[in-house]
Amino acid sequence: MTLLAEKALHGDIRALARIISLVENEAPESEEIMKYLYPHTGKALVIGITGSPGAGKSTLVDKLILEFRKKKKTVGIIAVDPSSPFSGGAILADRIRMQRHANDPDVYIRSMGTRGSLGGVSRSTREAVKILDACGKDVVIIETVGVGQSEIDIVKLADTVCLVLVPGMGDDIQIMKAGIMEIADIFVVNKADRPGAEKIETEVKLMLDLIGKTDWFPPIHMTVAEKGDGVAELVEGIEKHGAFLKQSIHGIKKQKRKLAEEIKDILSRDIAKNVEKAWERQGTDDKIEAILGKELDPYTVAQNILNNIVTNEG
Repeated sequence: MTLLAEKALHGDIRALARIISLVENEAPESEEIMKYLYPHTGKALVIGITGSPGAGKSTLVDKLILEFRKKKKTVGIIAVDPSSPFSGGAILADRIRMQRHANDPDVYIRSMGTRGSLGGVSRSTREAVKILDACGKDVVIIETVGVGQSEIDIVKLADTVCLVLVPGMGDDIQIMKAGIMEIADIFVVNKADRPGAEKIETEVKLMLDLIGKTDWFPPIHMTVAEKGDGVAELVEGIEKHGAFLKQSIHGIKKQKRKLAEEIKDILSRDIAKNVEKAWERQGTDDKIEAILGKELDPYTVAQNILNNIVTNEG
């Protein structure tokens, strides 16, 4: 596995793809690979592109790739798609709109299924970001699945979160929902050539004034991604926010919060695995029958299994 990681670090695309697959499938060796790669992380600018379905996120990401490539930046894309209920894989596979970059060796595009995650990203997205970062990508863009109000997990992964809004889709209501306004570092009003774009811009400004952010006041960028209008200015805004994070106390605090969330997520995943194994060992039909007969209750059974895990781990 060390050899595979070394190949990925030296630019082997097949090794990179295989490592992401191992992590996504939670292979036993994936944790050791991540430990090996971790010292090489921390250089990439990680951008989250989030917003409601139909906001034009994929088209916007396609144009962002073009702009970053003009700047000679290497780019990694993680497009989080809905999962197949049968295989667990990403339904849409690699985004069709981004395929013009498929032959560019400095662009790597990967689709990942949500696999039941409700926060707009999959559980293994963080690891995939770190793999692309370690393997030399200057910019890593995460495009979330677009799940509306619950789409807040992206803030745990990205340095800069761009919330994409679009006229005519009720965004004037969506932006007022709890959690959505707070996650955005940059607002993007896409399809800005449509009627109602200025109305959304005004409402966002009013909401920002009410929230009263002082350390970083999120700018609002008007884009028509299909034509490429406003995308170069958006890239400048993203880079400006990245520079702000490096130079401010806010950036340090944000990095610490992200690390704390990362550790908690790893703990949660490991605990869940231990609970699953314990249930397979101890969750017998006798217990189920006893619960059905009201001789036991599910709370007691669960507590006993947890107590056994703690005792065995101790």
